[in-house]
Amino acid sequence: MRHPHRISHTPPFHDKWAHIAAVCVLLVTASVTTNAGAEPVTVTDDKGREVRLEAPAKRIISLAPHITENLFALGAGDQIVGAVNYSDYPEAAEDIPRVGSYKQLDLESILALQPDLVVAWESGNVRAQLERLEALGYPLYFSNPQTFEQLASGLERLGHLTGHASGGQEAGTHVRHTLAELEERYGEQPPVSVFYQVWDRPLMSLNDEHLISQAIRLCGGENIFGHLDTQVPRLDREVVLAANPETIIGGGMGEDNPQWVEDWRRWSDMTAVQRDNLFFIPPSLIQRPTPRILEGTRMICDFLETARERRPEGDE
Repeated sequence: MRHPHRISHTPPFHDKWAHIAAVCVLLVTASVTTNAGAEPVTVTDDKGREVRLEAPAKRIISLAPHITENLFALGAGDQIVGAVNYSDYPEAAEDIPRVGSYKQLDLESILALQPDLVVAWESGNVRAQLERLEALGYPLYFSNPQTFEQLASGLERLGHLTGHASGGQEAGTHVRHTLAELEERYGEQPPVSVFYQVWDRPLMSLNDEHLISQAIRLCGGENIFGHLDTQVPRLDREVVLAANPETIIGGGMGEDNPQWVEDWRRWSDMTAVQRDNLFFIPPSLIQRPTPRILEGTRMICDFLETARERRPEGDE
């Protein structure tokens, strides 16, 4: 028996998500039907989760700029149907439809794009939003490289998931070979003390867990704040002055800002200032865990080699 005048007490928000969930079931079913006969692929993501697709992904959502860049690097750029703000490299990435920022995803836009794979950033994306996507049936792969080897293997794993195994293998091999070359050239050089600046106000640096610090170490540098427990510690300027690093390296945060480094010239007693070892590095070349970090690492190695050459005779 029907009750035509019964009033629903379900809030509109839940009605909306119930409708979206129903649509998602249809989309996932359609995707499985479309991929019938294709070989399934299974990989382990950076969170240690097994991710299985019935066929290589064709419609990918990227939830971080570094993910977008890495997908292009292995040859899957044309398969990205949505990306977050600041996904700006390579140039073609700027034409991809936006699905919000990495901190505030536009879930409705993501669902409308009908992805068959969402590549997420565990350290940056909001967990509740990722859980919502997963609850709606979308496969999530977490990309969060913490080491150079994770960067290389991550390119390979994403290559398998997207049908570009050879492209992923080539990109991963390039990372490993370049790092081996740099380590062979600079790994045994006399150490150089380094202050790496990631922000100005408040003054911030990195500890040895960060990938940038690993790049510094590979080049024969010693991060003067690498021993701290916090990965991105806030510092008093007096602490840096007391440590008296031989070299200061820094850049902007998202945008180039060489002024941060130049400001240290006010303290003329510092070794880094006296020897003119104040170096700026474009943040886009070192702050994203992508193949371009190799270019940034090479720059750091060159900076430290310059610092060695500027040492007074007999000063090792």
